[in-house]
Amino acid sequence: MSFLRLAVIMAGGSGERFWPLSNAKRPKQLLKLTHPEQTLLGEAVQRIAPLIPKERIFVATTRSLDAAIKSDGSALAENVIAEPDKRNTLSCLGWVAAQMLAKFPDDQVSLAILTADHKIGNDPLFRETVSKALITAEQTGALVTIGIRPNRPETGYGYIQLADAHSKEPQRSVAIHEKPDMPTAQEYLKGGNYLWNSGMFFWSVASFLTELQVAQPEVYMIVLKMAEALKKGQDGVAAELFRGLPSQSVDYALMEKAENVFVVPGDFPWDDVGAWDALERSFERNADGNVVLGDVISVDSHGCVLVNESSHKVGVLGVNDLVVVVSADGVLICHKD
Repeated sequence: MSFLRLAVIMAGGSGERFWPLSNAKRPKQLLKLTHPEQTLLGEAVQRIAPLIPKERIFVATTRSLDAAIKSDGSALAENVIAEPDKRNTLSCLGWVAAQMLAKFPDDQVSLAILTADHKIGNDPLFRETVSKALITAEQTGALVTIGIRPNRPETGYGYIQLADAHSKEPQRSVAIHEKPDMPTAQEYLKGGNYLWNSGMFFWSVASFLTELQVAQPEVYMIVLKMAEALKKGQDGVAAELFRGLPSQSVDYALMEKAENVFVVPGDFPWDDVGAWDALERSFERNADGNVVLGDVISVDSHGCVLVNESSHKVGVLGVNDLVVVVSADGVLICHKD
């Protein structure tokens, strides 16, 4: 069976944790948080483009961010899919499935669902892993995710339990777990049979709907109705149907309940750019252990994240382990923890 492969980059978050640089019209995916010249969204598009042509790369966002995402220029403006309202990832991917059913009614479509807020290294290895995940999804009819080998106990990520976490081959997951507390995360790391849940998914639209029908039958019916409305050009009807969807994560509502879930281990460098301390893992530190972006003078200060995007001079003296961010919209000073 031949599949039409598409990429969908989820970029609907507002990134409140990166205030004062981020705001309602300039979320973190439009900030240069891991690369001095590219936004996070731009990096995500460029990273996958050698594998999936740009004309087949879509960006899923919210209607309130539609104009900002299009003005970024990273993706084709006509390929921006704007949800009618802000919801969680289950509704986002239900809306994406309905759009694909309407746009490509005669094709077998497989999707690489990626994120716009991750730092990923070794692009060739990443694309090789994505290709393996797509092949696994197309050949098995499974819902597939990439699991990242943990290098620290982390309470901010979900975990995937495997029978053999050391294998590099795709395998069925034993269970998917929500974000743990620190003692549980330490046990996961010590046990060695757990990978971090990367939040990237790979499936055919048909397989997604098959699993959705069992796990969330009401959502499944709404997705089909939205697709029919979109095919007829009834965008307003589709939007009203969308507003009836629950605000739940796809991990909780679908992946934890699905019967056919495979995991492809990812050995490329990966980090979830979730808060200011992530910049320490993205940029080089100076001799005092500080990450400095912009015009900042630091004296006798160590282990800080110092960002100045304003026209003001910024100085720090005799402080340790702080985040100091200055923008035209505000000033943030807090401990890294």
